[in-house]
Amino acid sequence: MNPISIKGLSVSYERKRVLSNIFLEIKKGAIYGVVGPNGAGKSTLFKSILQLIDISAGVIMVLGEDIEEVRKRIAYVPQKDDVDWNFPALVNDIVLMGRYPHKKVFQWLNKEDQHIADEAMSELDILDLKNRQIGELSGGQQQRVFLARAMAQEAEIFLLDEPFVGVDMTTEEKIIKTLKRLAGTGKTMLVVHHDLSTVEEYFDHVILINQRLIAEGPTAQMFTQENISKTYGAKLNLLNKTTW
Repeated sequence: MNPISIKGLSVSYERKRVLSNIFLEIKKGAIYGVVGPNGAGKSTLFKSILQLIDISAGVIMVLGEDIEEVRKRIAYVPQKDDVDWNFPALVNDIVLMGRYPHKKVFQWLNKEDQHIADEAMSELDILDLKNRQIGELSGGQQQRVFLARAMAQEAEIFLLDEPFVGVDMTTEEKIIKTLKRLAGTGKTMLVVHHDLSTVEEYFDHVILINQRLIAEGPTAQMFTQENISKTYGAKLNLLNKTTW
């Protein structure tokens, strides 16, 4: 059983087709880079998996089930622009939100929940920020907070939408190191990514998409000049990999 199985996914907004007939089988314990130009449908793919939007056609299974049966086993880190950074919450409060899916109605968080949250913050070097307001942090620190929340959820599948946008190199290195460690424990990662120069270094598998699926598979085999040109079209028709 693959963590995510997508068969014939199509999505339209106001009669405009955004994704067309996508078939994907996502394997366990791998880091997937989801690559394509702006407007290619990358975020729409994530929102479709999470059932945050209506789909036009297709079937999506998560861990062999409808997502409503396994939602707590999949964690989502949205784009930074989708987050209200003025919301008056402490870092610790945000990270502890990752524990809520494991709680019954009216069940309190406990010391074990706090320990799990502290471990996630410690791995991402933000434990000393736990009592800071989220809006006071730098972009890199904010991104680490939301990854820590996903880790505290102890999910099996992570969907990260542009986690490296607007972060410093130290944060980027810390995030990819953490993702690789998690993948080594059997977690599955899907990461929307724009920097083509780091795709081969960061990802085991790549999904090249531009409203339709261009290519998917091991990065060494699928991240080719031909597939990149098909994905980006004239935008990158002069791209030379030796200059990345």
